[in-house]
Amino acid sequence: MVRNSLKREESLGENEFEIVKMRSQHIPFIIAIERKSFPQPWSYSLFLSELSNRMATYFVALWQGKVIGYIGMWIVWEEAHITTFAIHPAYRRKGFGEKLFTYALSYALSQGCKEVLLEVRVSNFVAQHLYRKLGFRAVGRRRGYYTDGEDAIVMKKDLRERGMGGC
Repeated sequence: MVRNSLKREESLGENEFEIVKMRSQHIPFIIAIERKSFPQPWSYSLFLSELSNRMATYFVALWQGKVIGYIGMWIVWEEAHITTFAIHPAYRRKGFGEKLFTYALSYALSQGCKEVLLEVRVSNFVAQHLYRKLGFRAVGRRRGYYTDGEDAIVMKKDLRERGMGGC
């Protein structure tokens, strides 16, 4: 079971890939990835404030000690909500994002969550494909969700369903 391994920083394989809880020293590297990944990136102060948010949990993916990605979620009762997720463009389509996301889903399950929700841009087909692969399904649409007016697709994963996305 994942519960025991989540209490420590976990090494995922022999290729120098690991996942750790986000700390303040990771934020400058996360901001660099944010700027390469999103039209409206989050600020340093926003990430810093999330470190003291009791509902928030953030994980960082490291490759050979270098920050290559991150994922954040809020856990409220039995529901996790993915707040942000990105992999540095140079490390995309190599399986790192799937490993990081699966780790976060396992963590949510270990915390008693029964479902996970997220929003994704309607134009972000690559992310939508990954989320479907991990067992998410579209359950709604938020019109004008992003500051540039683009809609978001709301996706949900039921963590009680076995065999989906490694959970």
